[in-house]
Amino acid sequence: MPPPHPPNPENVNVPDTANKKIPIFETNLTEKPFQTRDATDEEIPLYPHITDKVPLSAWIVVLAGAAERACYFGIIAPWQNYLQIPRQYGAVPGALGLGQSTATNIYNAFFLFSFLTPMGFAIVSDVWLGRFKTLIVGLLVYLLGCLLLVFTSLPVALEHGSGLIGFIWAMILIGLGAGCVKATFFPLLGDQYVQKKAKLVMQKNGELAIIDATRTVQLIYNIYYWFTNFASLVVIATTYLEKEYDFWAAYLLCTSCLCVAIIVLAFFSNKLVKISPTRQNNLPMATKAIICAAKNGFKLDNAKAAYQTSQKGKTVPWSDSFIEEMKRGLMACRVMQVKTPPFFEKSLSLLIFYLCINQIYNNLVSQAGQMNLHNVPNDMIQVFSGVACVIFGPVIQGLYSLLAKRKIPFGPIARITAAFIVCAGAMAYAAGVQQLIYRSGPCYQYPLSCEASQGGKIPNDISVWVQLPVYFILAVAEIFGFVTASEYAYSKAPKDMKAVVQAIMQLTACVASALGMALSLVSKDPKLVIMYASLAAAMGVSAALFFWKFSRYDDREDEMNKTNIQEDVKSTDNCGVSVRDEERP
Repeated sequence: MPPPHPPNPENVNVPDTANKKIPIFETNLTEKPFQTRDATDEEIPLYPHITDKVPLSAWIVVLAGAAERACYFGIIAPWQNYLQIPRQYGAVPGALGLGQSTATNIYNAFFLFSFLTPMGFAIVSDVWLGRFKTLIVGLLVYLLGCLLLVFTSLPVALEHGSGLIGFIWAMILIGLGAGCVKATFFPLLGDQYVQKKAKLVMQKNGELAIIDATRTVQLIYNIYYWFTNFASLVVIATTYLEKEYDFWAAYLLCTSCLCVAIIVLAFFSNKLVKISPTRQNNLPMATKAIICAAKNGFKLDNAKAAYQTSQKGKTVPWSDSFIEEMKRGLMACRVMQVKTPPFFEKSLSLLIFYLCINQIYNNLVSQAGQMNLHNVPNDMIQVFSGVACVIFGPVIQGLYSLLAKRKIPFGPIARITAAFIVCAGAMAYAAGVQQLIYRSGPCYQYPLSCEASQGGKIPNDISVWVQLPVYFILAVAEIFGFVTASEYAYSKAPKDMKAVVQAIMQLTACVASALGMALSLVSKDPKLVIMYASLAAAMGVSAALFFWKFSRYDDREDEMNKTNIQEDVKSTDNCGVSVRDEERP
């Protein structure tokens, strides 16, 4: 075990500043070069925290994930037009002609279904197959859905009435596949970074620094998010294929992207870190522990084996460490599915956030269709959300690094709160755009529906580029919100229940989709201004409640991360981990 500090017989104090270079002659580093080692508890707060190198296996998973997201974003982008607008009607392409309200309802039903399915896959992943095998199974189901959508969107299939039934079955299969990805992908990506302990290193400039595992995982998730948003630019291609050729051509391109994801994972399978499943379903025992806690004052500490033995004379099948892991996981779930003060039954913080973001894929697409498109497909405008994420992603990552170097706290709760505030601004802007549409002719409050529109061919006289800022604002909200939420759920979850905690987080999005279905009742002209304004107000209030309720967790972030790392290291010592030799700690 290396000494706690570099050899220092003269008892020279190590500088307590992160920015001051350490002169070589003041220590005996000239006699023995400094070697990277585990940082002590005293050293961790003294030096700046930096990120480690991203391992090759993480880059492989990121590449596969980007290809899958290219398929997902590309294939759902044309759905609003596909469902809403009749075939060969007006200037906007369509297929099924179900109308905006019904199309939005079906869209939200898909989101609801795809966010419900992760729990089943999470249990399979954590208990039986492991994350990698479960992900491959889900991607194959996903591929079947994409192929079915391609074939049933062919002109001959649409002419024979197969479009709607084919779409429903394809939606089910794609929803199952997407649900599997949501449950397993983020834990698999986080698993690729195997170094858990903080390391003291000397940088090239001679300064000491701490390699921070939490910040490294955060960086990996930010890289993934940047790549997926770059991949989402495939929407440009799919919307033009939809307009110039037909929907089947757009869906075929997306199916090809999914094939790339499957091939990459299969080809590089032996280079990935794979955590062996526990072969034990902890959910029943966790349920019993929660019931036990409820019977003992609703405190999980009272469900611990030591308490039950000393106070109740009972023997329980779980250990005290199991209860501590449950507390960590439930804390992450609590942040993701917020409970509120007594005067609210629920706070809609993350629910409203998901609901606002979902507007990108349905109502904002319809809003663009009511405006002067200048020969640009209305469902292509949403691609600027991805463009903005590509632009702002590195900027925000640089902001995180700058704040960390200057020891300015900006914890996950603060970042998520910032996301909510920015999102509220985006919805307020969307309400303003809708009001401008209603004030413009020729159809004013009923765009594309009056005689002057010539059968839906002439939109209201306002440029679609007025809508553009809403996508840039929402992109910033996504970067602050989704990346942080995913990293938080992974880092705080027990090692054997990471997929389950991710699945629980997706249940929040599921409820948001259900709210979206209820909201579809007012997702029609001339009520859209009220709808967007209501979302903005709800998001703003929820941001304040969220920060009031959970800001204290940021004060305990370092303490919780230390506990998480210790528990993960213990768990790793007791379970099978398949890693490449050069990645072994």
